Amino acid sequence: MTMNSTTSWYEANQLYLVHSLQTVRAALARRAGGAHDLVTDPVTHSEMNGPSAIEPAPALERLCTAFALSRFEREILLMCAGMELDAGFAPAVASAQADPRLAFPTFGLALAALTEPHWSALAPAAPLRRWRLIEIDGRDSLTAGRIRIDERVLHYLAGVSHLDERLSGLLQTIAPPDDLPQSHAAQADKIAHWWSRAGTMFPAIQLSGDEVQSKRAVAAAACAALGLDLYAIRADAVPHQAAELDAFVRLWQREAVLSDGALMIEFADGDANDAARDAAVARLLEEIRGALIVSSRVRRRAAQRSMVTLDIAKPTGAEQRALWRNFLGDRATQANGSLEILGAQFNFDTSAIRAACENARQVEDSADDLTAVLWENCRAQARSHLNELAERIEPSAGWDDLVLPPAQKQLLREIAVHVRQRTKIYETWGFGAKSARGLGISALFAGPSGTGKTMAGEVLASELKLDLYRIDLSQVVNKYIGETEKNLRRVFDAAEAGGAILLFDEADALFGKRSEVKDSHDRYANIEVSFLLQKMEAFQGLAILTTNLKNALDPAFLRRLRFIVQFPFPDAAQRAEIWRRVFPAQTPTESLDCGQLARLQVAGGNIRNMAMNAAFLAAEAGEPVRMRHLLQAARSEYAKLERSLSEAEIGDWR
Repeated sequence: MTMNSTTSWYEANQLYLVHSLQTVRAALARRAGGAHDLVTDPVTHSEMNGPSAIEPAPALERLCTAFALSRFEREILLMCAGMELDAGFAPAVASAQADPRLAFPTFGLALAALTEPHWSALAPAAPLRRWRLIEIDGRDSLTAGRIRIDERVLHYLAGVSHLDERLSGLLQTIAPPDDLPQSHAAQADKIAHWWSRAGTMFPAIQLSGDEVQSKRAVAAAACAALGLDLYAIRADAVPHQAAELDAFVRLWQREAVLSDGALMIEFADGDANDAARDAAVARLLEEIRGALIVSSRVRRRAAQRSMVTLDIAKPTGAEQRALWRNFLGDRATQANGSLEILGAQFNFDTSAIRAACENARQVEDSADDLTAVLWENCRAQARSHLNELAERIEPSAGWDDLVLPPAQKQLLREIAVHVRQRTKIYETWGFGAKSARGLGISALFAGPSGTGKTMAGEVLASELKLDLYRIDLSQVVNKYIGETEKNLRRVFDAAEAGGAILLFDEADALFGKRSEVKDSHDRYANIEVSFLLQKMEAFQGLAILTTNLKNALDPAFLRRLRFIVQFPFPDAAQRAEIWRRVFPAQTPTESLDCGQLARLQVAGGNIRNMAMNAAFLAAEAGEPVRMRHLLQAARSEYAKLERSLSEAEIGDWR
């Protein structure tokens, strides 16, 4: 049948399949000793000029070519398919076997009735059984057992495409991106070029780096260029047991043919070392000969198979700004100035930029409103990566709440300037091209407890409109070798993408002086410090470290810090200023003497505790906060500090 504009491939494939089934029914009729009484559609029979008349070729012919089926094997497959598609096949099969009870196909019937029979078609290594195109009931003998077509193969012959249900729980379909940044498109073109020249021996492609979504986009674009569908499987989902792994390999290789598919094995960032998993993946690398991609953070080696590695990074700064404009569409001109700021602050991949723009396109107010929505969307994108790694602190303090000497305040303002202008300095003015070292913006806040170190971090977060995350060192430091480095890398990578500020509280616990190497534990502890130094130098966001004991920190670490801010114990004037600012405007107070209160030799954190405790006492008494409430609160705070109020501090306090 010659296809025309009014005949779809699906219709032509159906007609071709029906005609092919009729030839097998005719063979069964001859075996039964009767005439072939089928009424053949004259259009189908007279105009069917073979598979070359259908473009692309019928599913039956493509399957027979892909799996190198003989004519006999082809007819066995058709006989089994006819049992599912044609109600007349069952009686024809029973008649051919001269027994109404045997209304099912067998290898014995096939050897007796079909064209060019050969015993090797029954072998487990032959295509029909090796690729599980058919199934055999093993309860009977090989020739007498019932045989049936695999469901996935039946749907394929009928022109219905779907993923084998035995694989659907393991594989995820990766759709090709609508567009790619130029740097990623170039890498996708390389993959497509390598594969297009490879014939049947595809080299494995390894995509390394931390950018999971970017790697998926590059891989899917390369596959789409060659007409392949991409399916991903997590490395930890690859079957480990030999029998299960063997079944998976065969099912996938069959599926790769039926669906023109490529497989991507994805190692998760936090995957622990697993010998069984790695052995299973190594076997996939060697046995799956089609299009195969490995996605992992670190490079891996194949034992024998040729493997090509590409490092996938985020889009460049210029590409990110172009993506912002593209996804915002007509609204990009309204927010043109803010796009430069967004691109400078947030280091996003394509999917994150698209997600941040989705809600912003609906904003119909001023450019300022659009900028604010985009900024908040970006912060929300970043939080999903950091919330599981650190504690987010909601900033509540501003510059007016911070009581420090002028020199310290000036240093804090300089830190904010460095964060805001880092992209201009590193990219536009060329400092980043000179060297990747020393680009990290890191600050040490040193001073006694309660002197405002954490509050200063909040002030910077408010000033820069960024999220502040406090790192829980108990969750970062791990006694197992290599785990601390992994945890630190995840924290820094997530923070840099979203522009978040990292606050390592009491950092001397992690960043202390490197010790003399006496055993393996000392050696690995020093490796952790060295790794941290590297991350701090490369981290282009803001990392704040607080410590009560500056001298406990490693001198080599101190040299790599860009800012060191000393938070002094507040003098009397500063304590009086803290007292004047400590009570919210809504708090009722009466006859408070800030000069008297400033005699208390305590830091700002203790002052805040006393103010709050006094407020509770006053509220319980139904009174405004008075000096007597503060005296009682002071006694409680001093008891907590294991100190006594001196006569110089309380004097004639009433």
